[in-house]
Amino acid sequence: MVINRLLARLHAPTLDRRLAAGEATGGDRLTTVRADVLREWTTRAVLANGWAAVLERADGPRGLIDARIPVVRARVRAAEPDIRAMIDVLRDSLPVRARGVAMASRLLSDGTGPLYSGRSGEDLRAGVREALRHLLATE
Repeated sequence: MVINRLLARLHAPTLDRRLAAGEATGGDRLTTVRADVLREWTTRAVLANGWAAVLERADGPRGLIDARIPVVRARVRAAEPDIRAMIDVLRDSLPVRARGVAMASRLLSDGTGPLYSGRSGEDLRAGVREALRHLLATE
């Protein structure tokens, strides 16, 4: 089991992409393991903290030297109520679907996505709402 968790962590970007796209976990052991990890409270808490940090960065002063990729503040502000709702769901003890967690994770980690790139044609607010919808959906 430990080796499967290590392999799932190593392949997390690919597995998360597949889970976010709605791929079923039944046929692939690593996808199943990754889905289990995504649903764990500790994983969800780390992700929620990452999104909370995004909100802080969007409200923080401009011009500070920061090694992180800057967020598109206008998009974050437009999506803030939905981001806060997503953070609340991630921090809650109720079960969530791995697809929604994978979607929230990908939005947060994709440096070319709508959170970080003004050139991205994707709508951050719509992406967060979709992740939230999949977090709450019944399986």
